Amino acid sequence: MNFNLKNDQQEMFDLALKFAKNEMIPVAREHDEKETFPKAIIEKAWELGFVNTCLPTEVGGNGFGLLDAVTIGEALSYGCMGMYTSIMCNDLALTPIVIGGSTEQKEKFLKPFTEKPILASFCLTEPGSGSDAAGLKTTIKDNGDHYLLNGSKMWITNAGYADLLLVYCTIDPNLKHKGICALVVPAHLEGITLGKKEEKMGQRCSDTRSVQFENVKVPKENLLGKEGDGWKIAMKTLDHSRPLVSSIALGGARRAIECATEYAKERKQFGVPIAKHQAIQFMLADMTMKLDASRLLVQKAAWQADEGIPNTRAASAGKAMAADSCMQITTDAVQIFGGYGYSREYPVEKLMRDAKLIQIYEGTSQIQRLVIAKDILGK
Repeated sequence: MNFNLKNDQQEMFDLALKFAKNEMIPVAREHDEKETFPKAIIEKAWELGFVNTCLPTEVGGNGFGLLDAVTIGEALSYGCMGMYTSIMCNDLALTPIVIGGSTEQKEKFLKPFTEKPILASFCLTEPGSGSDAAGLKTTIKDNGDHYLLNGSKMWITNAGYADLLLVYCTIDPNLKHKGICALVVPAHLEGITLGKKEEKMGQRCSDTRSVQFENVKVPKENLLGKEGDGWKIAMKTLDHSRPLVSSIALGGARRAIECATEYAKERKQFGVPIAKHQAIQFMLADMTMKLDASRLLVQKAAWQADEGIPNTRAASAGKAMAADSCMQITTDAVQIFGGYGYSREYPVEKLMRDAKLIQIYEGTSQIQRLVIAKDILGK
């Protein structure tokens, strides 16, 4: 076994961490308070090759593996979890095309993302179906040379800025997962309406909206695979995207531990730095153990994907462990800061708010446990 990053991966991490510290952290608080979209940051990240990590070299991508992407994700999330969510969303939306698209579809839909910093959205969740993804109600109806798309999507990241939407829909809701389709939908088509920008507890800089489709005409050649292939494409996509989402937790937890450690060395109580008190030492030790364990699980899931080894169980284990650990670590960081931690003047309260979402999106921590249990009991 070798737990070291390769030289090029370590260089990517160092470059991304430098970008996080120099470009993201200085403006993260302002974007959070004003709830403004970090368009300039995303464009700079794109210039450095940190956006669209899933794109293969055949369409002009960097050809990164998932472990490469996870390494970059941890570093950028150290700067701001909300900003990286908007960056990572492109991978989430484009991976289905990488997985299920034809050569022509990949050339048509993926190549533009290598030519300029445009964005895409992954449209799966609906107002009435979140964890029960097979229960979605958005439909497509055969209408000659095109489909008519009707329905609503909810909690769609980047929706207000996306040029392309990857929409999961069904030919018949009664068919459940057997009727689901994956459809590439240009965001400018007539009949698409965006909801208001959601006002969120955390990750406030990322753009999150509802999307409505009313008789949207989508060319049939925009269907990935054949009718009914959508569920299979979605599940393969989540095996790839969950380690990426988990890397957000790794970056946030890493930042929280560093902030708490630095503060504990400076803050004095009872005549000594609080880092001298065993209660604080034990908290920092537990925080570090949780982060180290989470990183190993996430990197294992990414490595399995790169090696062509089924990684569904590992991806879910890494997602649940990293998300739950990040929430606990950021909460403990606030506790170590005490009253100052509750103040918006210091960074840990934002880290705590941002962390909560990771336990919810891309499959809740409870859904990850169901996936793991199904794998255990199935064997």
